[in-house]
Amino acid sequence: MTDYTPIDCGSYSQYELAILRGTSMRISWREPSGQLHIETLTPSDLVTRDHGEYLVAQSATGATLELRLDYIFRTEAL
Repeated sequence: MTDYTPIDCGSYSQYELAILRGTSMRISWREPSGQLHIETLTPSDLVTRDHGEYLVAQSATGATLELRLDYIFRTEAL
């Protein structure tokens, strides 16, 4: 059993478009510990693992991040 909560199709489609177009997004998410992050990221892939969905993205420093989609609470296309 997992605590993952599926996201709506519209949000998923926004990530897919950003990946296809190679565009950056300002993404806000909260870790399970409660720590808040707001960063400009360039999405590169969507993956499913351990009964959850994740956005793979690169930060401005070149670091690769994997964000669980239900932890993201705001996105803004740039």
